[in-house]
Amino acid sequence: MSPLREPTVVGVPNFNASEDAATLRAAMKGLGTDEEAIIAILTTRSNAQRQAISQAFTHEYGRDIIEDLKSELGGHFEDVIVALMMPPAEYLCRELHHCMEGLGTEEEVLVEILCTRTKPEIADIVDTYERLYNRPLAEHMCSETSGDFRRLLTLIVTGARDEEAGVDPARAAEAAQQLYDAGEAKWGTDEEIFNKILAHESFAQLRLIFEEYKNLSGRTIEQAIKAEIDGELKDALSAIVECVESAPAWFAGRLRAAMQGAGTDDRTLIRIVVSRSELDLGAIKAEYERLYDKTLESEVRGETSGDYKRALVALLGPA
Repeated sequence: MSPLREPTVVGVPNFNASEDAATLRAAMKGLGTDEEAIIAILTTRSNAQRQAISQAFTHEYGRDIIEDLKSELGGHFEDVIVALMMPPAEYLCRELHHCMEGLGTEEEVLVEILCTRTKPEIADIVDTYERLYNRPLAEHMCSETSGDFRRLLTLIVTGARDEEAGVDPARAAEAAQQLYDAGEAKWGTDEEIFNKILAHESFAQLRLIFEEYKNLSGRTIEQAIKAEIDGELKDALSAIVECVESAPAWFAGRLRAAMQGAGTDDRTLIRIVVSRSELDLGAIKAEYERLYDKTLESEVRGETSGDYKRALVALLGPA
């Protein structure tokens, strides 16, 4: 969503899928595993290149590379490598499915994946989810969420966002007035208006709406949302607002939360590093240092160990 496209993984020139497949096969064959070789190849190839390696591996050896990697690796290191080998939409669908299966739902994962993606990315996730799980994402999500939070996510998943309309200052002023009238200007809050505008308008148009809102009310839209709305809906709307302003800063905050406190939320750490590495992980690193006065790499090194640490640090790119 952010104009800051700073990937840390861009793939390699003179790429040869068969050569990489042979190196990986050698790294996993026989006694012991050459983890260094696995890290060196898979953290520097783009996802498209990794998919080509996977096909070459099956073609040359009649084996599934993910199954071989799983049998050789373990722990969080295995989680990183398997995540890297999956097509991006499949990986995110697996994460969505995991956060809704079993007892309870991890609403923050739904917010992280669904509120921060572009309309084409959401469409790809929706198609992939149904193919993988034989069930529409919207239906599964509706069975696990409720109220205005469910309504907001349903609008996003059904592709309500209009990314073709262009930017219109007059319409932005009108929408800002509607938001003001639905929240600060009245007793109680009309969440439906917030949902409608934040799920329908393009990020470029929302940027303009939020500027108009500040001119109109003297407060930022974030301040209004925090004062007027609570629970999961507040988190979801805040995520949209923050990603409109700076997706890298929002993801930096998620990474910070994943590494603070007792124990590390490794699943979130891996998901953000892997899924943003070809998009804006360089910008996320810069925002992390700006916001917290520490490098993301030093924080990751302090919270992880062994091959898991080496793989994540490699994905973060040069310091």
